[in-house]
Amino acid sequence: MEQVFIAFALTLFAGLCTGIGSALAFFAKKTNTKFLSISLGFSAGVMIYVSMIEIFVEARKLLSVELGFKLGSWVTVGAFFFGMLIIAIIDKLIPSGENPHDIYKIEELEGTENDNLKDTSKDNKKLLRMGLLTALAVAIHNFPEGLATFISALQEPSIAIPITIAIAIHNIPEGIAVSVPVFYATGSRKKAFLYSFLSGLSEPLGAIIGYLVLMPFINNVTLGIIFAIVAGIMIFISLDELLPSAREYGEHHLSIYGLVAGMAVMAISLLLFI
Repeated sequence: MEQVFIAFALTLFAGLCTGIGSALAFFAKKTNTKFLSISLGFSAGVMIYVSMIEIFVEARKLLSVELGFKLGSWVTVGAFFFGMLIIAIIDKLIPSGENPHDIYKIEELEGTENDNLKDTSKDNKKLLRMGLLTALAVAIHNFPEGLATFISALQEPSIAIPITIAIAIHNIPEGIAVSVPVFYATGSRKKAFLYSFLSGLSEPLGAIIGYLVLMPFINNVTLGIIFAIVAGIMIFISLDELLPSAREYGEHHLSIYGLVAGMAVMAISLLLFI
């Protein structure tokens, strides 16, 4: 039971890091684009390396023991791409204007603060709807990420902390992406922070629901499938969200340097547990 609480605490920390992004938008005057670029690249490196080198391999090992090497390998690959499909469908259902992975910068708050005071009541309602949809989009998108973080932390303690850090870094710009549109809608930094902070709660919620639903059925087969799905989710997030965002925020080479550094740190941390 102690391991469950630790896994949940790590998932809660990762989810609430959307609040850090919102706090940056609340207090800072300028986006540190180089730092964000390196950090997002680092997060992608951690997630790609651990997914392909550790989680995917562990999934195939578990499924091969129960189903045989050939069938187990096929099921692993199928579950891997199914994880990618889950995130792809979620992103597809979210309109681009409310997608939490659209790029926003803190400076945008300053340029719109006075403009919001001049908005009509009708315009404010439209902006408020956009802000709420953005917060909802982040909440929906973070739900499977919460399950991925929780399962990884629960079953593989050696990789729990690096994965949690990677997800947490990933959630910081999502917090900015929520707070900026909500600020457009309300003109209130406090509301922007609150909605962004609350949207991150969907990650621990995903962890709780996943645990209650899946734990009674956990065996080598279901665990292997979950691991493969988690690997697919993390790879898709890295390729579709983290790396493009890293390049948008900064220079191309900075994101790659961060990517390589993340892989190196993940590799060393795994070697220390051999």
